[in-house]
Amino acid sequence: MFDVLGDVNWIGILVGFIAFTLLGALWFALLFARAYNTSLGRDAAARPEGSPLFYFGPALTALVVTATSGVLMAALRVESYPDALLFGLIVGAGYLVANTVNIAINPNFPRPLFYSLISGAYNLLGSLLVSTILVTV
Repeated sequence: MFDVLGDVNWIGILVGFIAFTLLGALWFALLFARAYNTSLGRDAAARPEGSPLFYFGPALTALVVTATSGVLMAALRVESYPDALLFGLIVGAGYLVANTVNIAINPNFPRPLFYSLISGAYNLLGSLLVSTILVTV
């Protein structure tokens, strides 16, 4: 295993986590709320039931993704904007989008490709945002 915890940009992880969480709120509550509901087979104007998991689950996963990216970027010595964008693209498309599509292609999703487009685009943009923040802060 590699020992990079001392090289990890913890402030960048905090800022990236906040940005990723805010992007998710903006993406799913404002920009694509109706389309997201439609992708899940719900009425486009439906309002989600607000459970603690609904509010804190996405933030927790954003923290895990951001911290993981921070550790990997430190281990790989990603320190420039072009490298950060490439890293964000590889992680975003190769892990986050691919996993989103994999989750969606089961019988519980009535419109899996539409769901994948909405959620996958969010994850890809979030990965690029986090990676850029991690080399900026």
